[in-house]
Amino acid sequence: MHDIVLISDPRVAAIPVEESGERLVDVRGRLRVDGRMADRDGAFAHLRQGLVARLEEAQRHLPEGYRLLIVEGYRPPSTQQQIFDEYSAELRATFPEMSPEEIVSAASRYVSPVEVAPHTAGAAVDLTLCTEDGVEVDMGSPLNATPEQSEGACYTAAPGISPQARRNRELMGAALDAAGLVNYPTEWWHWSYGDRYWAMTTGAPSALYGPRAL
Repeated sequence: MHDIVLISDPRVAAIPVEESGERLVDVRGRLRVDGRMADRDGAFAHLRQGLVARLEEAQRHLPEGYRLLIVEGYRPPSTQQQIFDEYSAELRATFPEMSPEEIVSAASRYVSPVEVAPHTAGAAVDLTLCTEDGVEVDMGSPLNATPEQSEGACYTAAPGISPQARRNRELMGAALDAAGLVNYPTEWWHWSYGDRYWAMTTGAPSALYGPRAL
């Protein structure tokens, strides 16, 4: 976990975006979607077309009896900023000795600064695994748990989770990796395609998707 590149790293922001122009599409009816993060406009269930196609491919890579469960996709920039500000304030209250730069870095373990946030581009998805009848499997920590709440178990390679949770993370990760997605290593549930972090991880010369309105 010491070699993790955070999304606030200047190397990520320096990657150019060559916007593909792909539209945001509703994944409801194409993949299984959970409503816990639902918003009035249904933004949460929208993703870029290329990402949706890769998620459908990942679903085909899973063993029989398992389904991807989409929890959140597109996030409006105003919502992204609100989440970042709230978590930053929480960190400042908990760790008053931290400098502003350290707060940004620490906050970006859990939520992206809005200027590089893949959710605002429809390029990232928060998801988990469930059975055919919709029962979520053990992934070692609640989805969206912060590093503080989970005592680090939210990190994809966290050492302290059960063997079953490790197997479930590896099962989901193998399917998503085979379909061309990349994971943000501080959050087992966060996977993306076509954003700046994906470009940095894969060596692509540019990102395919930048921030856009629904």
